[in-house]
Amino acid sequence: MESRVAGERAMLAGVGISSVGIGMYVPFSLVFFHHVTGLSFTLVGLVMTITGVAGLAFMPLAGTAVDRFGAKKVNLVLYGMRAVGFALYPFASSLAAFAAVTLVTALADRSFSIVQQSLIGEVARGSARDRLQASIRALQNAGMGAGAMLVTGVLALWGTGGFTYTAWANALAFALAGLLVSRVRPVREGEGAAVKREAAGYRMVLHDRPFLGLTAANFLAALGYSALSVLFPLYLSTWLMAPASLTGAAFTLNTVLCAGVGVLIASRVRRSGARRTRSAALGSLLFAVAFVGQIVLGTVRPGQTATLVALMVIVVVYTLGELVHSPSGGALSVSAAPEAVRGRYLATYQLSYSLATALAPSLFTALLAVDGRLPWAVLTVSALGAALALVRLEPHLPAEAVHAEPPAPAAGRTPAPAPVAA
Repeated sequence: MESRVAGERAMLAGVGISSVGIGMYVPFSLVFFHHVTGLSFTLVGLVMTITGVAGLAFMPLAGTAVDRFGAKKVNLVLYGMRAVGFALYPFASSLAAFAAVTLVTALADRSFSIVQQSLIGEVARGSARDRLQASIRALQNAGMGAGAMLVTGVLALWGTGGFTYTAWANALAFALAGLLVSRVRPVREGEGAAVKREAAGYRMVLHDRPFLGLTAANFLAALGYSALSVLFPLYLSTWLMAPASLTGAAFTLNTVLCAGVGVLIASRVRRSGARRTRSAALGSLLFAVAFVGQIVLGTVRPGQTATLVALMVIVVVYTLGELVHSPSGGALSVSAAPEAVRGRYLATYQLSYSLATALAPSLFTALLAVDGRLPWAVLTVSALGAALALVRLEPHLPAEAVHAEPPAPAAGRTPAPAPVAA
């Protein structure tokens, strides 16, 4: 029976509410900030790019803060920064004011995934981490979908002036989410408090070759996560010559599946007893199958109806890969990180997502210019490489990271004593 996390419902409710806020501005970010501040699209885009890069540079500091003060405290600070930022956006009509507010919110946004993952490690143990990973991902998808629909309704009623109300609604959402997360109670191992004060920095992370291998494997898989949002729309319009409406249909199907069956799929994987490395590898293999499907579709190029059916099947396979890979991969990284330096470890791990996200647009467009099927071929190799790396890393990772629950000792054998840390 899986242990429940103290304050788990409040934590999940906070994630859901904050995701609604994110969904209200992410799909319309340039337009959103243009209308809220009155600045030109060019200036808004430039400021968002510069502050986004600054946010990446802040991530290692966020990892250090987690190790020093605890994930829960840093999580609350980031929720507060986002709440204040969105409350101030309607008043940031000058370039300097907009840049200052955007920098604060960008620092919080970029670091939030590190702190969220660290918080899961801080409040949950064993298979409860996998369950929280799956539940949070489902709520994030559902919340962002609801937020996008909500802002569409607001704009229909009040026009672009509704963006101001949306900014304040975001501020309220982040403040309420922080209030809910404050009810979560971290759990500690026996010597956790003593270990927490050990002098250990990023040098320890850089000497941990298995974890760096895990981070590299995740970079290969993370390129696949960028495919739906970056490559898919371009591929449809330039290579398949399909209507743009198919992009919206694909995103809707992906969101509905993630929100509707994400927890169920993750629960089935968890109850099967599969090792996290192998279930994450299976997710990468499903990515590869979906990418091969795109290559076949781009070669055959059937009629519009057949293309629609094939694309929906491919999106289903892709989404299943996402639902299998994400909870296991996330719990694997959290559990492979030593508690004393979990923040630094996860800051390093999350850079694999950030680098993949930054590289994807230029990589995909360059390959697409040569042949529409070429980026899918590269993604197929990348996904297969991730799966192979995960399996090969398995013997070198901590047993508590590979297994959601400790494996039962073989009959008639006495478990070997745990190694003493140097």
